[in-house]
Amino acid sequence: MLESESQPGPHHLLRRFFGILTERNFYEQLGWPDHRVIRYVADLLADFADMRRVYPFHPDTGIRATGIANLLLAAETGTSGVTEHLAHRHIGDFTLFMMGLFPEHLTRLKTRLATGCTDALIDYVKVGKRSYSLAAELPEEGQASEEAALFRKLSDRFELCVAGVACIREDLRRRRHGPFDPFRTD
Repeated sequence: MLESESQPGPHHLLRRFFGILTERNFYEQLGWPDHRVIRYVADLLADFADMRRVYPFHPDTGIRATGIANLLLAAETGTSGVTEHLAHRHIGDFTLFMMGLFPEHLTRLKTRLATGCTDALIDYVKVGKRSYSLAAELPEEGQASEEAALFRKLSDRFELCVAGVACIREDLRRRRHGPFDPFRTD
């Protein structure tokens, strides 16, 4: 099941920080001023700052599902402990997050094929697009049609969203370096 840790509130500094970064990169780098997508991606980044939110499923075994293959299995078999909508939404979020911020992790996964890593053969783009599409098609009770439209857009423009998150990654990397870096001793 998805853990229910508290998330940073709408005015939390982390949420505002990612909001500014996402808006700037989606506007300037991608030329895509879609406010709903920008807000969704910014909220995703703020939520996933807590690793428990990145790997939230505890299938029937009680063990945290960490690989995309395990997340898919839990979603497809109904053992994730949440609705299909939430399970597929999370899988879309997970693939977007990993592809945009940690592409080197996915590259390492491909080299683990010989060790039996089940995620080595998974196409994260296809999985992310499919999961967001399913999240749009399997609405939660009371879900507005605008939310289904958002998930369709995330599915249809998944690669562009990944590119936007990758721009944010580079922006964060550049920010780590300041004018006093040559004087650092660590």
